[in-house]
Amino acid sequence: MSKTPISRIKGGDLELHEKVVAINRVVKTTKGGRAFSFSALVVVGNGAGVVGHGLGKAKEVQEAITKGIDDAKKNLIKVPVMHGTIPHEQLAKEGAAKVMIRPAAHGTGVIAGGSMRAVLEAAGITDVLSKSLGSANPHNVVKATFSALAQLREPIAVAKQRNISLKKVFNG
Repeated sequence: MSKTPISRIKGGDLELHEKVVAINRVVKTTKGGRAFSFSALVVVGNGAGVVGHGLGKAKEVQEAITKGIDDAKKNLIKVPVMHGTIPHEQLAKEGAAKVMIRPAAHGTGVIAGGSMRAVLEAAGITDVLSKSLGSANPHNVVKATFSALAQLREPIAVAKQRNISLKKVFNG
């Protein structure tokens, strides 16, 4: 399965909403005592098909979140959202985390777990069925979800690539 190129977008000209997915406290024992640092996994999105994720590390929680937001704005992708759902089913794997996302009928809502839900909602997807298979590590689940969304293709692009009508793409 070939990976489609990710369309990168500049984060400065969009109004993005942030969601902190996970905060991790790291303790390093030194000669002078304990040194605490924090890492924050953050997802940003405009709710209209643009989403990104980032990781920030710092001595303070707020500083780590800010760094995570800046990193997420550098990793934005455009996701094809059709009538609040995705165009087709997609599987993706990252580390031991494997995710499956499926289109759903209008009114279904976002059926997804914690870290996967944050990515899907930030992208503006309102109706989707999803399942996280394997690891529940938030970092890998977010990366796998991001990968699955990046692999989605628009029906118009598929029709052009195959030289068939848009109607045939949907009816097989």
